[in-house]
Amino acid sequence: MARKTLYERVQAADAVGRRLVAPLLGFPGVRLVGSTVKLAQQNHGEHFKAIKEICETFSPDLTFPLMDLSVEANALGRYTLFPKEESAVVPADSYSVEELVAQARINIAFDSRLSGYVETMKLMSLGLPANILRGAYVTGPYSLAALMMGADEAAMATVLNTEELTQICEFATERIQEYIRLLIVAGAQVICILEPSAVMLGPDQFEQFSAAYVRYINDSCKYTSVATIYHTCGNTMHLIDKMVQSGVDAISLDAAAAGVDLPTVASALPADVIVMGNINPIGTLLHGSPDAVEAETTELLDSMAEHPNFVLSTGCDIPQETPVGNILAFMRAGRRFHAKA
Repeated sequence: MARKTLYERVQAADAVGRRLVAPLLGFPGVRLVGSTVKLAQQNHGEHFKAIKEICETFSPDLTFPLMDLSVEANALGRYTLFPKEESAVVPADSYSVEELVAQARINIAFDSRLSGYVETMKLMSLGLPANILRGAYVTGPYSLAALMMGADEAAMATVLNTEELTQICEFATERIQEYIRLLIVAGAQVICILEPSAVMLGPDQFEQFSAAYVRYINDSCKYTSVATIYHTCGNTMHLIDKMVQSGVDAISLDAAAAGVDLPTVASALPADVIVMGNINPIGTLLHGSPDAVEAETTELLDSMAEHPNFVLSTGCDIPQETPVGNILAFMRAGRRFHAKA
């Protein structure tokens, strides 16, 4: 099972005092192959070239395609913009719950962009080294609902219109599940569920409109060869328990600058739940020197040395303009680390 594979790889690394190194890394690959974000997100051949270059240049233990929160919303017909050098975005637009009837008839498997990501995963499965786990991103249930109905409207609905929001979250979960099945068939070994919009919720609302649905997704994945990661941006210290209780294999957390105390989180986690993080991708990694990146990364590794269930990663996706030398310094620090017995 991939859960066993992921966890056993973490255990095997810890047995020799090492840590897996898995930055959320995709966009710098676009620059490395001389492409653009827009082209890579709409051409699966260009997309794969960028990911393959990432793997050849940095050799991470786990790799993902470009992070893109617009895929499912776009497949459901939401208005989407495609900047040349930035990830696609779904701007606010009018929405009514009555639209669910028409959206339920859409076969998202035929959407060109969504199928492009599935094709990218097929190429990753066939064309990347076997020692690199292949991951895929999906949008979380609440974040997809917020993209469909508008972020402000979704936030207000958590208090004023819970019935309608529940209906949309249930629908969103069904479509996310459809996408996950396509990704699994294409060869995904890890599914990372992105819930950036949910960070504004309180624990009870987070449970009701995100974690409960992620639990459902996780339950449906546990009999397949797929491990699950729950990623939420920002200060999630008040949400950690709910994230863990969803049953995912790992939680991926934002940087200390966002308010996340990773050693404190790790100390409270069950031993079989992996914690990933949390170098700030827009801090020293983007703006500092290689020496500063290596020092900061080593400091994080030292602070997490007593936690065998730790995977070195970044707090979120690394910007494409991040210097290659800084990413290499991050990887070098991760590879050189050796925990004291």
